[in-house]
This record gives sequence, C-alpha cells and structure tokens, in this order.
Amino acid sequence: MIYFDNASTSFPKPPQVVEAMHHYLTQVGASPGRSGHRLSVEAGRIVYETREALAQLFGIEDPLRIVFGHNATEALNLSLNGLLRPGDHVITSSMEHNSVMRPLRSLERRGVRLTVIPCSAQGFLNPAEVEKAISPDTRLIVLNHASNVTGILLPVPEVGRIARKHGLLFLVDAAQTAGSCPIDVQADCIDLLAFTGHKSLLGPTGTGGLYIGPRVAVDELDPLMRGGTGSRSEFEQQPDFPPDKYESGTSNAVGLAGLGAGVRFVLESGVDQIRGHEMRLTQQLLEGLAPIKGVTVYGPKGSSLQTATVSFNIAGLEPSEVGLRMDEEYGVMCRPGLHCAPSAHKTIGTFPRGTVRFALGFFSTTDEVDQAIVAVKQMASEGEK
Repeated sequence: MIYFDNASTSFPKPPQVVEAMHHYLTQVGASPGRSGHRLSVEAGRIVYETREALAQLFGIEDPLRIVFGHNATEALNLSLNGLLRPGDHVITSSMEHNSVMRPLRSLERRGVRLTVIPCSAQGFLNPAEVEKAISPDTRLIVLNHASNVTGILLPVPEVGRIARKHGLLFLVDAAQTAGSCPIDVQADCIDLLAFTGHKSLLGPTGTGGLYIGPRVAVDELDPLMRGGTGSRSEFEQQPDFPPDKYESGTSNAVGLAGLGAGVRFVLESGVDQIRGHEMRLTQQLLEGLAPIKGVTVYGPKGSSLQTATVSFNIAGLEPSEVGLRMDEEYGVMCRPGLHCAPSAHKTIGTFPRGTVRFALGFFSTTDEVDQAIVAVKQMASEGEK
C-alpha cells in the first residue's frame, strides 16, 4: 500500500501518538478541569502541555490564547461568524477551501460584503491586488496558507504585512501547512491561525484549534456555543476570557493527548527537516510526471512554491476512474474529485471535472514516488489508445 492522501489525513501516525492516547485511556481517563482529584489534574496537565507545544511550534507567546476544537473548519467558523457583522467587508482569494467559502457566502447573505481576489491559472495571488481591494469598511483578510488542491503556498507574510499596515485583522487557514511548513505568527503578522491536528501535525482526527492573537478583542469575538467550562460555575453567563470562553463542554482529551505527542514529534524532527524531505519527494514526483504524454499537472510545478500536494489529470480518463484504479490495481491511495474546493478548481480550469491528487507526507519514500510514477505512466499509455 502506498498512502498518498496526506492532505486529507496523515497516515501512518508516529508510535508516540498511539502510545499517548493509550496511556490516557488506560491510566488517566478523567475530564480535564472538571475536578480536583489527581486524575483530573493529570488530564488538565496533558491538555495544557499540548497548548505549550503548539505555542512553541507557531511562535505564540501565550498558550492560553490557543483554543481547542474539532478541526480547522470549526476554528474558521468561530473566527468568521464570531467577528464579522453586517456592513463589514472581508477579503479572500479564489483558491480557498469550502471551510472558508461556505461560511463567507452565508455571511454575505446576512449583510457582510465579500471580495474574492482572482488568482492566476497556476494559483498565484498578487498581494498588490489584495491591497487594492481594501476599503474603509474592510475588517478582515482571510487566506489559506497553502491550497489543498495544488499545494501552492500563498503569500501569507506579504499579505500579513499589508493587513497590519492598514490596521486589519488577518486570519490564516493553516490546515495544509501546520507541521510541514514554518509558521511564525509574530513574523507573519497573523492575528488568527486556524489549524487541524490530523494532517501534518500527525495527531488524530477530531482535534484542531484556533490561535487568537492579542490584536483580537475577545469581547468582540463571539463563541460558536456556550455551556459548561469547568470555570466560573457560579455564573450563568459564559466566561469572558480565553480559552474558556470558546471551549464549552468536555474536551476531546484523549485526542489532545495524541495531538500533543504528534506536535512534539514534529518539534523533535524539525519543521525545516520535514519541509526539506517533502520538497525532495515533490520535486521527484513533478519531474517524473512532466514527460508523461497525456498527463497535465496543475499548480506552480515547483517544490519550493508548494506543499507536497500535486494535482494532475490523465487524458481520456476521468479522475474518479484514475483514483479507483490507482487503489485497486496499483495500491496507491489518492483522492480524485473537487476536494471540497470548487473555487480553486474554477481558478485552475478543472471545474467541474476535478483532478487526481497525490498528497505525500513525512513518511512517504522515494521508492513509493517511483512506483506511483510508473502507475501513472501505465495508465496514461492506456488512455492514449
């Protein structure tokens, strides 16, 4: 089996992740922050150490400004629905995932003005076009750090500086890059960072969160839900401080134990080393696909310009057929279709057909890339007939 679906969920996980979750379930098991007994205290310590590890990874000064949730989608919904009001203006790009576009389209129907900056057919975004779109009612700029379709890295540092210059908030969707590309919220002028645990952070599904920077007024960011937090239980009003304001209900502590182990694995391995390994594999894949007749590769086609995600099509074959046969005949697990990002596919010219996506990861190997290239070559030769 060759697993090339890491842009959806990374696999395999480091053994430390499994061990941390097993330890929690067999030795801890209690709810963090809900009691004063030793097991609850230990559960709380595990969750807080996960916050600390993430803060170290992203250059965050205060771990308590990291709010945990189920995934990046929840974090993005918290940011967009919690901040934007009728009459506000928000700017985004045409390469966004539906976890950004769908909340924004919903808010647009409720009076929020939306500007979508067109990217090039390769997915490149011109920061100058973002700056030109700013108006007196602009409140927020939101971008994904990298496309989940082509892997292209958007100009986050440049747009962050533009947002800061104009006094705007900057929200970054790091679902595709957290753990595999360097992220520094201070240097990149990021006010809100949405991340998910189950991709390059190497944790389990059902984990993720949002960093809320000091420029975000907590009293202006409404929670998605309200309820028990384990704090201020004498009041029937929601606590007004992070993370408690945004973490109602019992947390996924066993998942956060696994996420903490995944983040520590990333820190010990080194993000630069992870990025370097994935860049080498991406370049190998791009160079192997380029000469194959009938194969069209989309995106920037340069490993330094993208994550380890590569989208392509084979002439004469539908992406769904390619995806199925890759699994059944060649043992290559990949994802065909529109990847929950129709705007991105319209940008690169593959809507409504979609593409075949190979998404490599830290545990992918050069031999696996070679085998996948051979599989594409064989299928492309059949498509010519």
